[in-house]
Amino acid sequence: MKPIATGHLAAGLSLMLCLASVQTHAAEGEQLLLPALGSERVRLVINAATDADAMRPLILDFQQMAPDVTVEFNDYVTNDLFREAEMACAMGNAFGDLLLSSSVDQLVKLANDGCAQTHRSPETENVPAWANWRDEVFGFTFEPAVIVYDSRRVPPEDVPRSHVEIAELLRAKPEVYRGRIGTYDIEASGVGYLLAFHDALQAPTSFGRLLESLSRADVVTRCCNNEVLGEINNGKLRIAYNVLGSYAYAASLRNSDLKVLIPRDYTLILSRGALVPQHAAHVGEAQRFLDYLLSPRGKQVAREQAFFFAEGAPLPQGVDGPSSSLIESGIGRPIRIGPALLAAQDRATRQGFIENWAALFRPSIKGTDQ
Repeated sequence: MKPIATGHLAAGLSLMLCLASVQTHAAEGEQLLLPALGSERVRLVINAATDADAMRPLILDFQQMAPDVTVEFNDYVTNDLFREAEMACAMGNAFGDLLLSSSVDQLVKLANDGCAQTHRSPETENVPAWANWRDEVFGFTFEPAVIVYDSRRVPPEDVPRSHVEIAELLRAKPEVYRGRIGTYDIEASGVGYLLAFHDALQAPTSFGRLLESLSRADVVTRCCNNEVLGEINNGKLRIAYNVLGSYAYAASLRNSDLKVLIPRDYTLILSRGALVPQHAAHVGEAQRFLDYLLSPRGKQVAREQAFFFAEGAPLPQGVDGPSSSLIESGIGRPIRIGPALLAAQDRATRQGFIENWAALFRPSIKGTDQ
């Protein structure tokens, strides 16, 4: 199948732009090695922009079904994973057996460039159309982009329940929340860029107001969910915007003062993507693990122990949101895995989006501890 050509977005979109301040070059995360339960027959290498703690219960359960498989799990920042995978593909080299990333636009770009293998199975046939592109990139999670706040430092009357209310809060109480709001650095984070890009598409007017308010409030930007959540946990921040719900809910389980809120105007839904690279060494094992992730058994483990949110299911206990499922409520807006995501990866579009964002935020930067 021929690659799909990408073009520039409308000029008006570039005016709404988006997120980042300090350029951070985050180091790669940890390596997790889970030995086979029996005699090792093969080592499955998973390279992922996904928290190792979230993937551990899934890998351990998979090994109950495949006791002869050792799993090596390497945790990357999204942009680093994409860069390494793109380079390996261009050179015809292997780069792991399976790629997992929250930055699904980057996976779609890899697939469009001929860097993915096709996989069809009974499990892939049950993947919703919005989470399957060409049987090459599959979404295996259901993760809303949420607001997190510290209930010790944010009084009930200040809790923002929409994107517009964040902007209004920062305009009403600029000194209270100056330097106390955190979000992604979209220059360092692929998923941060993806969410910001779709915020601009979803609600350009309200997003523009939000960006202006964040700029005036000296928003703190970080490469990763865990950095932002860590700074709320230690009291440096009071509110985090556009944090993935899976990480946010896990943090709230560890600290009951952290509250997770579903924005009421709309909530972007991300499905973390999986791709088998063109030059994978152990294709059969990679496809077997992918099928496990997409299976009812894998989805149950993911909901109960790893990612907590699921399509068509009630919100996890304690999450402030609609009583019905996110899709049924009309609030949830899934980011469709497909050719439209290639627009986000168009070089000129991406560069212009980030430059506009940076121009809005950098003048207010006073420094960083990164």
